[in-house]
Amino acid sequence: MGIRRAVASGVRCGFSGRAPLHCQGMGDDLKYCAVEGGPEDRLCARVYSAPPRAHRSEFQRDRDRIVQARAFRRLAGKTQVFTSRASDHFRSRLTHTIEVSQIARDVAQALGLNEDLAETLALVHDIGHPPFGHAGERALDACLKRHGLRFDHNLHALRIVEHFEQRYAAHRGLNLTLGVREGIIKHSRDYDAEQHPALASYFLGERPPLEAQLIDLADEIAYLTADLDDGVESGLLEIRHIREHVHILRRCYAVVEQEHVGVEEKYLFNEALQLMQHALTDDLIATTRRNVEAIGARSLADVRRHTQRLAVFSEEAERERLQEKQYLYDTLYTCEELENEHNKAEEVVTELFNFWIENPEELPQGYFDQTESEGLARTVADYIAGMTDSFILMQYAAVKRTVRR
Repeated sequence: MGIRRAVASGVRCGFSGRAPLHCQGMGDDLKYCAVEGGPEDRLCARVYSAPPRAHRSEFQRDRDRIVQARAFRRLAGKTQVFTSRASDHFRSRLTHTIEVSQIARDVAQALGLNEDLAETLALVHDIGHPPFGHAGERALDACLKRHGLRFDHNLHALRIVEHFEQRYAAHRGLNLTLGVREGIIKHSRDYDAEQHPALASYFLGERPPLEAQLIDLADEIAYLTADLDDGVESGLLEIRHIREHVHILRRCYAVVEQEHVGVEEKYLFNEALQLMQHALTDDLIATTRRNVEAIGARSLADVRRHTQRLAVFSEEAERERLQEKQYLYDTLYTCEELENEHNKAEEVVTELFNFWIENPEELPQGYFDQTESEGLARTVADYIAGMTDSFILMQYAAVKRTVRR
């Protein structure tokens, strides 16, 4: 049987009139398809042995290792949408990550999945992003393509947790469980075994567990809400224009406007954003559950064998998600103010990459030593990808002074 993109229940402004799943007492209905996470679970295996902790699950331990990682802390200094606008109120990669983890845990709890694994994957899902958001990633990928390589933030995240983080005396990396490492790679896409033979141990011919599948959708829910909020905060978007052009927000705004007569527009907008997030979250919960039931899945193995991902939005929610995403692309992501910032970001990344390719001796000693095993282009990309926005701008200024001399 194929996937049915079910119409989900909503909260006052959802995609049907039924009560939300949170109120239906269905908290453990997909437990049989969840990652068990017990001592015999192969997804709890680590490359290096680690004594068990009596009061923490293996995925809780991974969560704590990630939160304590330097790469995780650096997310506070990395762009989500806005690169240099003067406000402390815009989302960073770190605050966005926290919002994703809240949604992911909510969905996992409602479906009876492994909440610790879902939360851990949400916290680590953006750890491989370079500075300056997607503009920085595009520039870094373009630089690597000239050397026959590519930049993939999922694969870079795996390199971070396996190699770059150094906290332990006995080994490099965070020594995360197999389940978390698989989810880092596969939460948002599948990889072909022939093109990526080095990833063979991560079940490339199978779908990831539901806990990993839901992360990309939780990410979508978080940024669709946040980017409207930050867009209005920045002055680049207007609430009235959003109401006129974003279908799901218009419906949610109409509901809260009826419930809070005479309230100031900005507060109604905040309520509408929260309502929109609830509606999309409940749709994801309901549709995922119905898809699992539709194929008769009774185990994680059944989820893995299926030809498609089961954690998806309903057709109606997916249409409205795409419509809002296009609106954000047309009005915010490509507006003149942000395009200027993006162009500057790409210039900074490209010029620094070229400088270190031409002057590898100017790299920090640890990265210079890495060039022999990893190659110069990949090493330079690794160095740049780990930077925060402020640090890369300092490096850019220093290089400019060096070149002028």
